[in-house]
Amino acid sequence: MTGTGECARWAPGDQILWRYRDNGRAHRPPGGSPVHICRPVTVVQDTAELLAVWMAPGTECVRPVLADGTQVHAEPLATRYTAPRTTARSTWFGAGVLKLARPGDPWSVWLFWDRGWTFRNWYVNLEEPHTRWAGGVDSEDHFLDISVHPDRSWKWLDEDEFAQAQHVGLMDRATAARVREAGLAAVEVIAAWGSPFRDGWEHWRPDPGWQVPPLPDDWDRTPAHMPS
Repeated sequence: MTGTGECARWAPGDQILWRYRDNGRAHRPPGGSPVHICRPVTVVQDTAELLAVWMAPGTECVRPVLADGTQVHAEPLATRYTAPRTTARSTWFGAGVLKLARPGDPWSVWLFWDRGWTFRNWYVNLEEPHTRWAGGVDSEDHFLDISVHPDRSWKWLDEDEFAQAQHVGLMDRATAARVREAGLAAVEVIAAWGSPFRDGWEHWRPDPGWQVPPLPDDWDRTPAHMPS
């Protein structure tokens, strides 16, 4: 990392953590960490305009699971966000993911490839603007997403989960309206084919010398300014 304080920047090849808080669920175990997703990544670029990171195939991550170990999406939607949860370590299989986040944007853009580096799509993940700390960045997922295809067509994703999160009280009406507005703003960027879609990131490739970042034992450590 170069620089000091909030202006510190990571150098290409630095290994950091890309994390998500758990939407303030009431069923968090006493003393449990508010972080429920943690993905070790390698920094591709870190400037005042953009943070780009690479999550390599085979990366050990932390993901939420139900208390009995069942995958979250195996739970019916009606109880998916109220059933007790915990976290589990798992390996990211398949192709890697390039993640792009502009400071202050309420979304990040992810790029997916199939085998042989055949580009599949962009994925707009609506979320809280990232909070930087010494070990990485933290955010909170907002359930609603957008898929953008190479022909520039797009579609909303997970609208049922977005509605259910509101129904069970994980998101109030004002927040939901703000998230929908953010999604519409992202759609305007897509329609204009603005950055990062126009910037050629689908042709990017990782440095072959990069090692897969390890998942540290203290992956859930709490930065000083992390919301509770």
